[in-house]
Amino acid sequence: MIDLEAYVRRGILDIEPYIPGKPIEEVQAELGLTEITKMASNETPLGPSPKAVAAMEQELRNVNLYPEGSCTLLRRELSRRKGIDEDMITFSNGADNCILLTGNAFINEGDEILMAHPSFFVYRSVTKIMGGHPVSLRLKNHAHDLDEMLKAVSRKTKLIFVCNPNNPTGTIVEKDALDDFVSRLPDHVILVMDEAYAEFASDEQFPDGLDYIKQGHRVISLRTFSKIYGLAGLRIGYAMGCKELVAALNRVREPYPVSRIAQAGALGALEDEEFKRAVLRNNEEGKVYLYDQLEKMKLAYVPTHTNFVFMDLGRDSREVFESLLREGIIIRPGHLWNTPTFARVTIGTMKENTAFIHALRRVLRGPQ
Repeated sequence: MIDLEAYVRRGILDIEPYIPGKPIEEVQAELGLTEITKMASNETPLGPSPKAVAAMEQELRNVNLYPEGSCTLLRRELSRRKGIDEDMITFSNGADNCILLTGNAFINEGDEILMAHPSFFVYRSVTKIMGGHPVSLRLKNHAHDLDEMLKAVSRKTKLIFVCNPNNPTGTIVEKDALDDFVSRLPDHVILVMDEAYAEFASDEQFPDGLDYIKQGHRVISLRTFSKIYGLAGLRIGYAMGCKELVAALNRVREPYPVSRIAQAGALGALEDEEFKRAVLRNNEEGKVYLYDQLEKMKLAYVPTHTNFVFMDLGRDSREVFESLLREGIIIRPGHLWNTPTFARVTIGTMKENTAFIHALRRVLRGPQ
């Protein structure tokens, strides 16, 4: 037996490992089921963009070559679409790895890092890896409480993470509130906007983190190809910010952070507006259906700006999770965020949404 405490960095053993959504293959092996509906990890249910698939197939013949480390073609295309210089964008192995890059580049031991709770788990773990001090602030009505965040800012505060829309609740910080918040942040603080689900948010008051970057604020915006573009398995995300902040991120990123296949797929997905519209239509249709069914079942839910719904099942969600597994449906139980009766459920196809509701009714009804 190795005494890990004698070897690992201080604080590492205090970090709770990230628990991803239960894989389909694991459920199939455990329960012997052939048909599984996964509604736990907020993947796009329509599969990948056909244009992305075609681009990846074309690139397969080049996998004997290392990828272009700075994602030149993709960076050039995004800079054109976003209206910013190429050196204001950098790429990594998923948006969650961009969070790790941010920690590596900016967090010193003892720095205070502000974040909401519940929100994305990785902010806390990255902070602790780097020896920083995570400061968690409770949500207010399931949304970020920016006033409380401002009150919590101290001379030791280095970063503030704001997940917008928020994972797992699906709520947003509105533009007027964020404008005021950004204008009042002291110069020693960097605001990190995690906008992984931004493409699903259609509210007129939903702000774009890039606007603050263009205005010269110390803001980093994180985006991903995992959600609306349907490329979660490729692991590709990117960060945007002023040239100086992005240069710092580039100093700590891997030499080849994104594969050739992922770069090609992302370029193809950017061109596929028809696929993106189809994803949004499916999401809106599924959202309306789930709202209606949950209301009929007298179950509370948080109106969402994402591709998932945070719902109160009225009982221990782990028990419901286990029962739904036996029905071949995977959801995300809320004990992971200390919200024991809540669950986060990805909006699927109408077939998947219907299967989930029928199974949920059976589970909540119990043995007859």
